[in-house]
Amino acid sequence: MPLRDRILERDYLGAFCKHTHVYRAGAGSGPLRGLTFGLKDIFDVSGHRTGFGSPDWFASHGEASSTAAVARHLLEAGATLAGKTHTEEMAFSLTGENAHYGTPLNPAAPHRVPGGSSSGSAAAVAGRLVDFAIGSDTGGSVRAPASFCGIYGIRPTHGRISLDGACPLAPMFDTVGWFARDAALLAQVGDVLLGGTPATPGRVLLATDAFALALPGATDALAPALSSLTALLGEAEPITVSKEGLPAWFDVFRVLQYDDIWTTHRSWVTRVRPTFGPQVGPRFDAVALVQPDEVAKMRERRAEIVARLDAMLADNAILLLPTVPDIAPLLKLPPAETVAFRERALALLCIAGLGGLPQVNLPFGTLNKCPIGLSMIAARGNDEMLLDVAARLGSVQNGDVRAADS
Repeated sequence: MPLRDRILERDYLGAFCKHTHVYRAGAGSGPLRGLTFGLKDIFDVSGHRTGFGSPDWFASHGEASSTAAVARHLLEAGATLAGKTHTEEMAFSLTGENAHYGTPLNPAAPHRVPGGSSSGSAAAVAGRLVDFAIGSDTGGSVRAPASFCGIYGIRPTHGRISLDGACPLAPMFDTVGWFARDAALLAQVGDVLLGGTPATPGRVLLATDAFALALPGATDALAPALSSLTALLGEAEPITVSKEGLPAWFDVFRVLQYDDIWTTHRSWVTRVRPTFGPQVGPRFDAVALVQPDEVAKMRERRAEIVARLDAMLADNAILLLPTVPDIAPLLKLPPAETVAFRERALALLCIAGLGGLPQVNLPFGTLNKCPIGLSMIAARGNDEMLLDVAARLGSVQNGDVRAADS
């Protein structure tokens, strides 16, 4: 089999796309030389179609004329693109179950979902098919799969990394993100894509209301990771993130995200009339129903939330919370159970989304023999600080604590 197709031969997880497959060798030198990466199939590669998890999108769009900025930077840094990874349809779900192309296997919990929408990228990293992988995160599409698959993942500060050449979901919240099995590599990729210097961490904050939303057992599962972090950074100060309750913050996020999605995709949906799968179809029905007066109200509420988060995270503070409230859901749950899990998870994941904040998943927890992640959130622009803390913490963890190596 030619080198360009080798990843498809090795892909025992169903993580890589056959219909949009592309291989690109990296530059002969650079800080990522010799490393391989997967690229979520929302990012363009010149001369190839981008699938966006949707047969109708694939059929209605031609070949890309240029390569997405994030992929160009990685190729120039020496990394080799092994192939395109599966995404959920229109990148609009958290489970990773694509009705058209199937569900990548979660190597850490084979009977459970890999998480979406960056499902293929997370599975490919967790299953050691590539060294790292690029995803995107709007509502939690890097952070949730990272937790479910037991790997590191970062959602960077909104707007820090160019989304040029990426299919949008909701530009107000869309970010590039990436996964790695090793915190040092996560930071190394950050050196290429971010290029900044890490700040010195300040206060450590424990999000008590976020932990209260976690399901039974999750807090205990994350206790060793919390102990390791506080040993490194100092004792954590308990704090309530949302006075109104985090589910109320999710309502703000949902309305603004839905409005942004409909503004972005209304023309294509009404022209093409795509056949959406059973999870994504009802959501697109819902995005068309958001009312302008509700959007205006939620924009005001978001401004208040951003101000609160800015004050909370001043002086290089780090906020600790569960990435998601539970381990990965089982495959093929009834739609009502999937919706219930999604809403519980987004009550935690919406914090960084609303604030435009960087968040890193640490794969240090295990519950019922499945991974569950602890997260760090910091102020906008403090991405490098979180990556540095993760790398320092990862270097002292042993095999009993790191779910990613268990």
